[in-house]
Amino acid sequence: MSIFENFEKKLQAEPKSIVFTEGTDARILSAASRLLAGKTLKVILLGEVDAVKKAAADGSFDITGAEIIDPANYEGFDEMVAKMVELRKGKMTDEQCRAALSKGNYFGTMLVKQGKADCLLGGATYSTADTVRPALQLIKCKPGIKSVSSCFILTRGEESIAMGDCAINIDPSEDEIVESTVETAHTAEIFGIDPRVALLSYSTKGSGKGETVDKMRNATARVQEAHPELKVDGELQFDAAVAPEVGQLKAPGSKVAGYANTFIFPDINAGNIGYKICQRMGSFDAYGPILQGLNAPINDLSRGCNAQEVYSMAIITAALAE
Repeated sequence: MSIFENFEKKLQAEPKSIVFTEGTDARILSAASRLLAGKTLKVILLGEVDAVKKAAADGSFDITGAEIIDPANYEGFDEMVAKMVELRKGKMTDEQCRAALSKGNYFGTMLVKQGKADCLLGGATYSTADTVRPALQLIKCKPGIKSVSSCFILTRGEESIAMGDCAINIDPSEDEIVESTVETAHTAEIFGIDPRVALLSYSTKGSGKGETVDKMRNATARVQEAHPELKVDGELQFDAAVAPEVGQLKAPGSKVAGYANTFIFPDINAGNIGYKICQRMGSFDAYGPILQGLNAPINDLSRGCNAQEVYSMAIITAALAE
């Protein structure tokens, strides 16, 4: 049984509610109809009610059982505005909060914040920043976490690997690398991966010099000290991380070198290029970006996503809900 089949079975037994912020989008409606037919998730679609129903009818999508909410006619809108003003602590006025909550990304995030939905999936028609900003402002980071990061889960047959951060932090600091490493390892575990984490670099164990080498080496030492339960090593070049003969030559005695399955990149250039090489040339299926470090699961779709990817990301997002 695949990890997705396990997730589906678990969610069918204990359905979670998910908010889709773009309720008239055909890709969203296609995925929603599948989720409803399989009784996998409780679905909330945002948008003008008649427009959502028309879009579903036009695409022959059966969304029977979905809750459709129009922010413009939401009975609890004033209460939601007051709560958002309180959360923003003087950074946004009542008028500014009303304007923000008229948009699906902020409105949907507040539904999660108020406990009226378990998780949210958006971004089919807007940027990653427009998903992350409301989440940071309203959901906020988990206790002890100062930054949001992301990872991708890549699968090929029975093989699964994790890669982070490939989508959020452009040039992460040492502190952000430490947090991303721990969070990515935990995400990998949720997907059935026993994480062997390599912090990647153009250097292996001091073979090269530079600020990013120091960053990855120092971050490795800090994670190893704070989380001795994790198998983590760095800094490692990619060949030393995945090829046993190279890993044991360049990092003898390492529990990770040559056998890594969870990869932490020094910056977004390396991360974004790396996962896409695996996807396009290695024939891996890529799922993500999965946002990490937030108090509730909020995830972002690529604007180029298809209905299958929406369905898969909905399952992933809900599986992360406690």
